Amino acid sequence: MIDRSTFATRVALYHTLGCKLNFAETSAVAQIMAQRGFRSAAKGEVPDVIVVNTCSVTELADKKCRQTIRSLHRRYPDAPILVTGCYAQLKSEEVAGIEGVAIVAGSNQKLQLAQYLDEWMQTHQPISIVPEAKSITEFQPSCARGDRTRYFLKVQDGCDYWCTYCTIPKARGRSRSGSIQDLCQQAQQAAEAGGKEIVITGVNIGDFGKGRPDTFLDLIRALDEVDGIERYRISSIEPNLLTDEIIDWCAQSRAFMPHFHIPLQSGSDQVLKLMHRHYDTALFREKIMRIRERIPDAFIGVDLIVGARGETPQLFAESKAFVESLPISRLHVFPYSERPGTRALEIDYAVPIEEKRKRDQAMLRVSDAKLKAFSEQFIGAVRPVLIERGHGKSMAGFTDNYLRVNLDLPLDFDNRIVNVRLDSLNPENLEFNGTHIP
Repeated sequence: MIDRSTFATRVALYHTLGCKLNFAETSAVAQIMAQRGFRSAAKGEVPDVIVVNTCSVTELADKKCRQTIRSLHRRYPDAPILVTGCYAQLKSEEVAGIEGVAIVAGSNQKLQLAQYLDEWMQTHQPISIVPEAKSITEFQPSCARGDRTRYFLKVQDGCDYWCTYCTIPKARGRSRSGSIQDLCQQAQQAAEAGGKEIVITGVNIGDFGKGRPDTFLDLIRALDEVDGIERYRISSIEPNLLTDEIIDWCAQSRAFMPHFHIPLQSGSDQVLKLMHRHYDTALFREKIMRIRERIPDAFIGVDLIVGARGETPQLFAESKAFVESLPISRLHVFPYSERPGTRALEIDYAVPIEEKRKRDQAMLRVSDAKLKAFSEQFIGAVRPVLIERGHGKSMAGFTDNYLRVNLDLPLDFDNRIVNVRLDSLNPENLEFNGTHIP
């Protein structure tokens, strides 16, 4: 049995499930742990400590979290497991009961994990610190890249929307955000560390500055002036908060890429009302057309839920027809998941599981067709690509407008932005093969 009282080797294994915001926060945790002398575990190395940052957006996400924790304990039975994130926040007792879990920390306690570990090392008694989400008022910053090329800058956390299908307000608390000055300072530090691209993350980033006079538009204007950062991407923004001024700014900015990710969730106005969304299909179409008018080459990704409570076959057909009519680039499709405690459970008509699967596949076919049609426009074009390591020793990257390209380049091209000709489109994965143009 290894003596874990001193953690002489001080190796930590980090496992993240869920959204880009979670990845950013895990990287921030790793930075704090590194200050305590922990380094990230190399492939195949036995860790002294395991940190699992969880997701709880669906019932399937909860299941994956449980499976991941149990699997890690079977592989590394001597390593205490520290569990945080949305699943830990919403189901702390369930998490604490999983064998191998030493510490359960709420979604806003992630940056205190190293402190909790110090306490656990003294007593080896289980620790669970999960305040109620309604008591969470502090914004905890994060700007990190982990093992990725691009940085993820957390600018906002929490949500005040309370959509009927969603548990995020219970898991993340009220909407809150950092200051523009602090966020620009973090971006500058990322640039000084060699970062070229930053993804702006949060739960509801368009809500940035709520309760203050500054807005998300003020933030992106300020970030655009940070020396050294050549690219910004907006991870996801609600259509009702994506103002024309934001679109127009991105169209002429120095560093904001022609790339938008906008949650639709349903193309049926009736279903949107059942979801308590803050827009209708007319407003959504208006935003898409504004982007296409001002930034014709923009990649537009759209989130969509299929099989939500109340989505009858007729309403699903309406949703599908609406999505097919939009000049978008890709869909991110999510089958609806029943979440305990949500108001969606009060809605009549639950879609059978098999029907959800059929609708999921139907929308994925629409997505593939959209991505193929959008991508084919750029065959033979030359676009700037941020090079990063692909699978194994291969190199890959994304164009300014978020088309993935695979290249034959030396490894020292990593984290460089170069011009690439998009030679051909792979019909299987809809990724480009490209050639570097010196």
